[in-house]
Amino acid sequence: MQRLKHGHELRPPLFILAPARSYTSIVCAMLGQHPQMYGLPETHLLCHETVGTRAARVARSAHLSMEHGLLRAVAELYFGEQTESTVRRARQWLKVRADFPTEVLFRTLADRAFPRLLVEKIPSTVNSIRCLRRIQRKFPGARFIHLLRHPRGHGESVMKAIAERESRTGPLPPTNWLMRIASYRPHGANADSQDGAEVLDPQHWWYARNATIREFLGSVSRTRQLQVRGEDLLADPDTHLQAIASWMGLRTDPQAIDMMKHPEHSPYAFIGPRGARFGNDRIFLQAPALRSGPAKPQDLDQPLSWRDDGQGFLPEVKAMAREFGYS
Repeated sequence: MQRLKHGHELRPPLFILAPARSYTSIVCAMLGQHPQMYGLPETHLLCHETVGTRAARVARSAHLSMEHGLLRAVAELYFGEQTESTVRRARQWLKVRADFPTEVLFRTLADRAFPRLLVEKIPSTVNSIRCLRRIQRKFPGARFIHLLRHPRGHGESVMKAIAERESRTGPLPPTNWLMRIASYRPHGANADSQDGAEVLDPQHWWYARNATIREFLGSVSRTRQLQVRGEDLLADPDTHLQAIASWMGLRTDPQAIDMMKHPEHSPYAFIGPRGARFGNDRIFLQAPALRSGPAKPQDLDQPLSWRDDGQGFLPEVKAMAREFGYS
């Protein structure tokens, strides 16, 4: 088993919980630029028992890019840079450690990043409350940020990403993760169709994933959870970044806050080398700089721009969004 040089000194990690397309890439990169925090790319580690079971899951998946974030993190933290060569070494390094429990590997990454504490966002974790509870058991001192996005902005972001991807590759298959988000319906719900075709409507995913997060956080001490609206953070980063750092018990001086306003300085804020190109949202990787300013007005009562039938948000979506402070 890997020996940890700083094992007894490692600070509990911070996990960002949010559905995909909820500002997770830029917020994780921003927080990771704080001099006492280290923002990881998406490792997809902690929902699996061992490194080997994670690798097997990735191999069976249609989304091989799920392995990119962990490869990039190992290449950077253990081999000092991200190149085709170090990515190959990282792949072998992980293969040798296939029997490692994933929480042990996560701690080895924290050991390499010491004295900075790890910040991780993995939108796939919020698909399963069992996964979230497993993380809580393995890291009982962990803190959690519930990162929010208005359901209209979230839905428009999902549909924009689908359009951007289809402009490059053609129609996406139903198994694509973006299509799964847009076509998701709760178990037992009737299919939503229009002119004989299934309607893509991301509001169902937004509601289901935020409901899972809310249920999980009901079992977490209130002192270890924080709710943050992404639009507010990006519109006024100084205020909200200082509040997050204060809640974490970390430095809140102007230099530390200014460092967090430069997500482009993250070692993972660019398209990676062959074999590990992603690990974060593609659009963020292509233009990772913070662009702060007033948020675009969003309305819960207007028809949805991604539907042609004039339908709006479901009552339960409106109620949850208003609970989060949206109008």
